[in-house]
Amino acid sequence: MAKDFYEILGVQKGASEAEIKRAYRKLALEWHPDRNKSAEATEKFKEINKAYEVLSDPKKKEMYDQYGESAFAPGSGFSAAGQGPFGGQQTGRYGPFTYTYSTYGGGSPFEGVDFGGFSDPFEIFEQFFGGSPFGGRQRSKRRSVYQLTIDFMEAVKGTEKEVEIEGKSQKIKIPAGVDNGTHIRFSDYDVIVEVQRDSRFRREGYDLVSDADVSFSQAALGDVISVPTIDGPLNLKVQPGTQPGTLIRLRGKGVPHVRGSGRGDHYVRLKVLVPTKLSGRQKELLQQFNEEDKKKKGWF
Repeated sequence: MAKDFYEILGVQKGASEAEIKRAYRKLALEWHPDRNKSAEATEKFKEINKAYEVLSDPKKKEMYDQYGESAFAPGSGFSAAGQGPFGGQQTGRYGPFTYTYSTYGGGSPFEGVDFGGFSDPFEIFEQFFGGSPFGGRQRSKRRSVYQLTIDFMEAVKGTEKEVEIEGKSQKIKIPAGVDNGTHIRFSDYDVIVEVQRDSRFRREGYDLVSDADVSFSQAALGDVISVPTIDGPLNLKVQPGTQPGTLIRLRGKGVPHVRGSGRGDHYVRLKVLVPTKLSGRQKELLQQFNEEDKKKKGWF
């Protein structure tokens, strides 16, 4: 199991920025492989730098406190758009599955934070100390980092972009399933992906949530409606007596996993539209329905 970052640095969860820095300074100097020749020094040094990289950044620290180290796994979905409350979170339930998703509006409190992985521990060390205090071997120069903006469907399906880097035209292959803030390492540079939002879908990790409007009569009587998915339109059966806010799960219709096989799910939330204007005939029919409903309730 992964070790707790606070435990690695030997500080309490409520430690101040100064305390975190002091702890890192002491441990990083003690376990640097140029100074410590024990067999476990390199791995210990990596652990220390990984813990410091997260706990020294207020936003990453907040994410770690909420979700643990999994928030920083490549393709985890814990990125700017993936975790930010777009105006507030809502919770739905489908069978045994409880599902939390965000509604529209606003921006993410974690926007701009790279949750795609961890930096080179020796770079972190040398940035902290302003170079290596031990002299000795020289580390490779800092890798260049570029940002690439792609649209939502390109992120879901994968794409290939031709870009110009340092005066040279290069083709960059973006794997299917990347999310906003995903950090991709290429041969001699890194790319941070920025994904544009899509008005039809909201992404939560590898799952998707979308809304579908149904009329009052469709919800009451049942119907078949067409809903958009990332694979194209899909006919969806609405059961008679469907209630507002019902979530229907489309298994395996979500975002492809960046690593390995499989896909997330797509959840369609049904919104029942109540008419604001009724014809005379519609009012008459609804009044009859209301009377019948009252009689039915009076039977028991």
